[in-house]
Amino acid sequence: MRDSHPPLAWYRQLAAVVTQHIWLKATVTPLFIAVFFGAYLYLLKSPVYPITVMPFTVLDQYIGFEPRAIWLYVSLWVYVSLPPALLGTRRELFDYAAAMAATCMMGLVIFYFWPTAVPVAQVDWALHPGMDFLKNMDAGGNAFPSLHVATAAFSAIWFSFILSRFGAPPWVLALNWAWCAGIVYSTVATRQHVVVDVVAGLVLGILAAHLSLRRRYVRIPL
Repeated sequence: MRDSHPPLAWYRQLAAVVTQHIWLKATVTPLFIAVFFGAYLYLLKSPVYPITVMPFTVLDQYIGFEPRAIWLYVSLWVYVSLPPALLGTRRELFDYAAAMAATCMMGLVIFYFWPTAVPVAQVDWALHPGMDFLKNMDAGGNAFPSLHVATAAFSAIWFSFILSRFGAPPWVLALNWAWCAGIVYSTVATRQHVVVDVVAGLVLGILAAHLSLRRRYVRIPL
């Protein structure tokens, strides 16, 4: 007998899964961000080894300073919260959190043994209050690899996987990649990173995401 109930639309499925384990999601995500920021800022303010200034390349010259890109830059904290919010089981949530934690830990280990910073930009930050605040909080250190880019790339790949699983249309998938690309662009446009940092962040984030998803597929039959 044919099922008389058509499958839920993709957006209704997403809305339904958001409420699953909502207290776990609402607790773990901000706690993870807080712990990461604590370690990140500690290494930023108290480097153990001499700081290396990353090179400013020809590609960096083609990407002009754009203070309005700060909105894309800070949107990362919303962006990285979306994939875990759309996971429906505790096992997936813990697997995702473990993979994201490993990604960030790799960056922090590099920051510890090889502190880096971006070159001094020829910008009067006082003319850009929002940027001035950002520079005072995150003074262009812990540059290589860019964990801003790494976590954005990691989230984009997982987000695309989750959206595809629920049958989201192509325009939604494209919006996901456009958002990720905007965040990556903003790291250079705000002079928080140089292109070398971005490339290293992309390698780290893409590799970590693919390894974590491959591990997930391996575990499915268990």
